[in-house]
Amino acid sequence: MRMYQFLLYLTGWPLALLLFCGGVYFTVRLKFPQFRLFAESIRVVSEKPVSTDASISSFGALMISTASRVGTGNIIGVSNAICLGGPGAVFWMWVTAVLGGASAFVESTLAQIYKKRAPDGTSYGGPAYYIEEALHSRALAIVFSLALIACYGVGYNMLASYNLQSAFSGFAFYQSNPKMVPVIFGAVVAVASLYCLLGGGQRIVKVTEILVPGMGILYVLLALMALIINVGNIPAMFGMIFADAFNFRAIFGGFMGSCLMLGFKRGLYSNEAGIGSAPNAAAAADVSHPVKQGLVQMLSVFIDTLLLCTATALMTLCSGVTPSEDLAGAPFVQASLSATFGGIGPVFIAVAMLLFAFTTLLGNFYYIENCFAYLLRRPPSKRFMNTVRAIGSVLIFLGAIIQMGLAWNIADICQCILALINIPVCVILGGVAFRALDDYMSQKKAGQNPVFLAKSVGVTEHTDFWQEKPLKK
Repeated sequence: MRMYQFLLYLTGWPLALLLFCGGVYFTVRLKFPQFRLFAESIRVVSEKPVSTDASISSFGALMISTASRVGTGNIIGVSNAICLGGPGAVFWMWVTAVLGGASAFVESTLAQIYKKRAPDGTSYGGPAYYIEEALHSRALAIVFSLALIACYGVGYNMLASYNLQSAFSGFAFYQSNPKMVPVIFGAVVAVASLYCLLGGGQRIVKVTEILVPGMGILYVLLALMALIINVGNIPAMFGMIFADAFNFRAIFGGFMGSCLMLGFKRGLYSNEAGIGSAPNAAAAADVSHPVKQGLVQMLSVFIDTLLLCTATALMTLCSGVTPSEDLAGAPFVQASLSATFGGIGPVFIAVAMLLFAFTTLLGNFYYIENCFAYLLRRPPSKRFMNTVRAIGSVLIFLGAIIQMGLAWNIADICQCILALINIPVCVILGGVAFRALDDYMSQKKAGQNPVFLAKSVGVTEHTDFWQEKPLKK
């Protein structure tokens, strides 16, 4: 119990301070890439794989990472932050996203530089690999891999499952049998997830490439419609966000439950910047220069928080429904959309939650498989991964029926452990990513399509890629 309380304590101000300081350091050191390279990050997303058609493109890697980032946190996490911490939590989510974009750039660029070559010529990698190769610490890399498996296989997947079934709590069929409906939902989602997962990584890519863009566009359109309908409430809404965000007496008087703390925690849960998850997808992309995937993953953070989380925040706060602890979670979102759109609002949110949660579950398993590949020193066998997926499906089922507080605490602790390892590692190894960006920009200024050589940025460790210039199609 003492260990549990200590870990919960770490998810408070120590985590917030780490995220803030790490993000500020990377932002300043990289000369504000979130702003000056935003257009470039959009441009490189459309590039095709450099070598083979079987390779994952920048867009494919973006969809995998976005599938994991874009999930129940964009709806339920935002609602919890507003209802429990106040409207000012939205502002601190924005801060987390802007600073987190720089952290995402560094971790994903490092993952590309130190990625490994699979037998079929494709690539894989992640923090475990740059921890071992550049820091020469396999022990720490093993701890990180186990923590990531626990975070995504247990914490995040169980929480996504819980949040999904809770999105239907306002419907009559749920209220008529509140004990049995979560069981049914958990079983259906577990079976559906297992079916897609048994198709392996390529099926995950195909499913997410279709679902993620579509559901994101529909969700943003709904938010815009809500703002148009409630246009008279917009000035008061933004006034409420900024006034609450800088109410320092309220923030530091109840810090653990303040808008700043919940904004940072729920922002991290939503965009995952700096915790070392997205680099596992980034390493799979086939690009001519590691910085390209760093820019793509920076864009993914913006899509998640500055676009989708903001959509939830604005369409709920402009509705006129007052947030409160009793409405925390799905009820606040459902009540807000009911006030704006009538009966169709809660139905849309329930469908959005279904898609958001489902793609999150698929993206999470992609990361899990990558960590097992590291621990086993080779890509895991199909039989092994099918067993892992079956166990994961059982956990998805259990997540639908556990208590809300426990679900959130497990997820918070797991992501905190990952951040406590990955961000200091990125600070130590950051010089490699900084030099890679300088190399990229110098080639861009010379009018070239940037290509990368490991030795050009002083990487002395052996890398499976980047020993010679990649072939151009």
